[in-house]
Amino acid sequence: MLTIGYHGVSLIERSFRERIVLVGVVFDRRGVDEVEASLDELASLVNTAGADEVARVVQRRVRPDPATYVGRGKASELAQLADAVDADTVVFDDELSPAQQRNLEAILGRTAIDRTAVILDIFAQNARTQEGKVQVELAMLGYRLPRLRGRGLGMSQQAGGIGTRGPGEMQLEVDRRRLLRRMHSLEASLADVSRVRAAQRKARQRSRTRGISLVGYTNAGKSTLLNQLTGAGVLVEDRLFSTLDPRTRKLRLPSGEWVTCSDTVGFVRKLPHQLVEAFRSTLEVVGDSDLLVHMVDISVPAVELRIEVVRETLAKIGASSVPELLVFNKVDQLGPGADGSLTRKLGEYPGSLALSAFGGAGVEDMLDAVAGRLAMTGTLVELAVPFARGDIMAACHREGEVVDERPADGSVLIKVILDPPARARFAEFACPRASVESRQGEVMRATGQNARG
Repeated sequence: MLTIGYHGVSLIERSFRERIVLVGVVFDRRGVDEVEASLDELASLVNTAGADEVARVVQRRVRPDPATYVGRGKASELAQLADAVDADTVVFDDELSPAQQRNLEAILGRTAIDRTAVILDIFAQNARTQEGKVQVELAMLGYRLPRLRGRGLGMSQQAGGIGTRGPGEMQLEVDRRRLLRRMHSLEASLADVSRVRAAQRKARQRSRTRGISLVGYTNAGKSTLLNQLTGAGVLVEDRLFSTLDPRTRKLRLPSGEWVTCSDTVGFVRKLPHQLVEAFRSTLEVVGDSDLLVHMVDISVPAVELRIEVVRETLAKIGASSVPELLVFNKVDQLGPGADGSLTRKLGEYPGSLALSAFGGAGVEDMLDAVAGRLAMTGTLVELAVPFARGDIMAACHREGEVVDERPADGSVLIKVILDPPARARFAEFACPRASVESRQGEVMRATGQNARG
């Protein structure tokens, strides 16, 4: 069953596939088409979790019912429908409060859960590394804590001593305190991980190795692209949230610069805030990147909505200011005659690209675009390096992008794009005349790149 477990795993072994009824509610602010699209995605989530949709209900309301979310009358209808289709669980597309969940289960006579519980269940199944398991467990406990239920005075415990007579402490409080202790322990573990990542980040900054991150909606093809670029051998499956733990590999750009390329967890609409908080240490790699390659599955409907969801999530984790390169993936899955719609989509998002991460078409153009975008973040500097300082010339090629190199009196004049730490290191070789161009257009003209987007 889709039941939240205690230690990052489901409590029920999936020896059979559950039968699920999906429920969506149309409010004034949302249209029927949007709710239907959200329910289609919820059906995919349920399928990934190991269950099958057997019925779907869409209701129109002005506002949620505080007691049952859908109203007592609609809840009674849902109970009859669930009995008719022999459903095991009713899944609601929006998050339920603990009281709404309890009331619904009393009326339905079966388990009632929300989208958040389904996503947490999928994360619990897919967590592989120790860090991933800790993050998922912390998110699950944060979801479970307000939903603890008491077991009555029969389970109460009484301590000895004056002032302790009476019913004693209920089992509910014992469970609550146990969960809080476990959560504090998990938070301490993640704090240690965060400190390690901070040290790694400082080491990368000292080495002046720039980084790009592959971000996007879940199942947009990020892991496939990482494998195509670096041969990383990351698990690739046509299912939601198959990658939870970040993978980072070195990548050589056409300009000759080495960068780090990181594959990150995918996003989804209504991503539980518990997961965002628990995975904050993992998602720090996104905020620390020099460029985000935003992968979009062009073969699915509602592309614009998915782009908006990803950008909203990036804002939540503090990465909205990182430069973005929008890449439409899976062009090989478009049907015949789709060239016109693809061209229109590229026109709607200036500077975007299209490719097939699986087949490799368009990947070289994407790498050229990445090199150009990274060049825009640097500054073009002219250095006069003596012929005897071959080490400095080699360092310029290693730490920057050399766009021009010609001999002069006793030295070599080099035009190179450098980041601030590298400019400080080579300051003694800077030409005395004004040679620093910080404007983006000058840099792009020097590199021969097209400054799109």
